[in-house]
Amino acid sequence: MADNDRASGRRLDAVAVDAALRRLALAPEPPWLHREVARRMGERLAPIRAQPARILDWWAGPGGGAAVLRERYPKAQIVAVEPEARWLGRRSGRARKPWRWFGGTAPEAHLAGEDDVSIGHAQLVWANMMLHGVVDPPALFARWHRLLDIEGFVVFSCLGPGTLRELRELYAAMAWPAPTPGFIDMHDLGDMLVAAGFAEPVMDQETLVLSWPSAEALLVELHQLGGNAAPDRFCGLRTPAWRRRLVSELGARASADGRIALSFEVAYGHGFKSAPRGRAGEPVAVSLEDMRAMVRRPPGSR
Repeated sequence: MADNDRASGRRLDAVAVDAALRRLALAPEPPWLHREVARRMGERLAPIRAQPARILDWWAGPGGGAAVLRERYPKAQIVAVEPEARWLGRRSGRARKPWRWFGGTAPEAHLAGEDDVSIGHAQLVWANMMLHGVVDPPALFARWHRLLDIEGFVVFSCLGPGTLRELRELYAAMAWPAPTPGFIDMHDLGDMLVAAGFAEPVMDQETLVLSWPSAEALLVELHQLGGNAAPDRFCGLRTPAWRRRLVSELGARASADGRIALSFEVAYGHGFKSAPRGRAGEPVAVSLEDMRAMVRRPPGSR
């Protein structure tokens, strides 16, 4: 299956994703899971010796990785690239509970919908827990490749197919529509990296099992994570009777200690933008920005 076919078959409703992002922007901080995955993704930066001078933190607000990046790269210029305008409003202080930032002044920020020239080049694209909310990941990988300098790299995390397996099994048993959109397997994400031009791709995944003392507590936190963006989800609001049935079915799946567990598969990936290579005798086109980056890069910087 071609990459574009994978993207178009994602079972992802972009309108529902936008609604979830607007709701998340009203919360006092990013979801706990996003911040925890950002911490774990930061640990995976340890083997990479490169010290980027400019970093694009893609979907910075909901990603919740600003503190991790600042600790890892204290001298870097960290540029927030936000998914929609409400997140920029938070940074300018117009939101009810504006986010805190480092250094006393708001950092440079852009909307993801701006053109590449406005956002500018960088040596690192960091994208925490956002790719599962993107309808066309191959196109975004290609864009990141354009925005990176030679020897720049991308690091990302996202939810994988094993996420909320228990909830999907419950919904299937009840003959209800799917409770989650389609998640992409990490091997397919690796293929997309290569197709976009990234070298030395490395993919990894882990499964986090979270548990709650009650079905009500579980449903509250799932709502805080963004909600169901599957296009074939239930239409309209559910009735109180349906919710009571869901709470009962979740409670019936509690373990001996009374807690209800759900799995979250998290995929991690990174790749480098290498210098373009051509066959002998063929011209190779290199942008002015990439040429400058190649001249500035110290030997063995990776």
